[in-house]
Amino acid sequence: MTSMLIFAAGAALLIYSAERLIVYLVGAASGLRVSVFLLAIVFTGIEFDDVAFGVVLNLDDLGDVALGTVFGTAISMTGIVLALAAIVTPTRVNIPRSYILLFAVSPLVMIPFILLAPLTAGHGVVLVLLFVAFIGYVATREFRSTTPVFRNAEILERIEVGGGAAPPVAGTDRPTDKPPFAVTMPFNAARPLPGWAGIGLAVVAIVGLVAGAAIMSLGTEGILEDYAIGGTLFGATIATLVLTIEDIFLTVEPTRRGAPEIGVGNVIGSVVFGVTAKLGIILLAGGSIAVGDDVLSWHLPVLVVMTALAAYFVHTGRLRRWHGFVLLALYIAYWVVSFTVLGEAPVEAD
Repeated sequence: MTSMLIFAAGAALLIYSAERLIVYLVGAASGLRVSVFLLAIVFTGIEFDDVAFGVVLNLDDLGDVALGTVFGTAISMTGIVLALAAIVTPTRVNIPRSYILLFAVSPLVMIPFILLAPLTAGHGVVLVLLFVAFIGYVATREFRSTTPVFRNAEILERIEVGGGAAPPVAGTDRPTDKPPFAVTMPFNAARPLPGWAGIGLAVVAIVGLVAGAAIMSLGTEGILEDYAIGGTLFGATIATLVLTIEDIFLTVEPTRRGAPEIGVGNVIGSVVFGVTAKLGIILLAGGSIAVGDDVLSWHLPVLVVMTALAAYFVHTGRLRRWHGFVLLALYIAYWVVSFTVLGEAPVEAD
């Protein structure tokens, strides 16, 4: 019981610090007139809490749990987060096809690395570069577009600005083109901050991230010993569920407020980041991880199928309630099979 309380305390600090970090970075960047989709990927798609937790786990010789969180969080983004958004608020969504395609195929980039196991720091470098290339592509496309994703009038009309509607452009009924984070980001606490203040507070939040991750890692060790749960299984299910709480808010809330593209952007960014840079950073910071056969035969196939199905649902242009129930049912099935069939961890750390 003590280990579970330690884990819960660390998780609370980790999630709170991650949310604060995003808010402070958003505040510092609020004057930038750039695509919200791009900044949403950077500030919400990059899972600061997951990375901190994964790095600490690998440094503590719990690479199996760290690898489990990589698969688990990516799967939960579609099986829980996107599913709940569709169930709570069925809605139309408009995402460029190229982004959906990159989202759909992103898990496939893991296949050669898994086949070349053990995963090493060299693989980590390549994975990080792949995410950089993804960001570069999105940035190039958004800056060249005359109407970047989430900067068009239709989206702005549906989002509150400081509790009210955006003021119209003179002579029209269209809202002015405000700095994106002052318009659309789902953080009520985000306000313009002096650059130095935002950076300083972000550093404090990073300290909280590291502390929370260390406490969670300590609790994880105790839970694995006390309850004899396989490391990868724990990372891919229980730890993942805890880390998914903030992503549910970041996706369901903007969908409920009439801007589902922001939530879908969070899902796309989180999955792409998870299967590339997140794993890459874990490997670079904590060393190599050996991969067992069950990762290739179970966890990775589930991730590929769930992501492809979610991409298809988004591609239809409308998230329907039954889409959410299908994704949620598949995720529950993943849990059941993982606990009943995979009785031990399919990954062992070096």
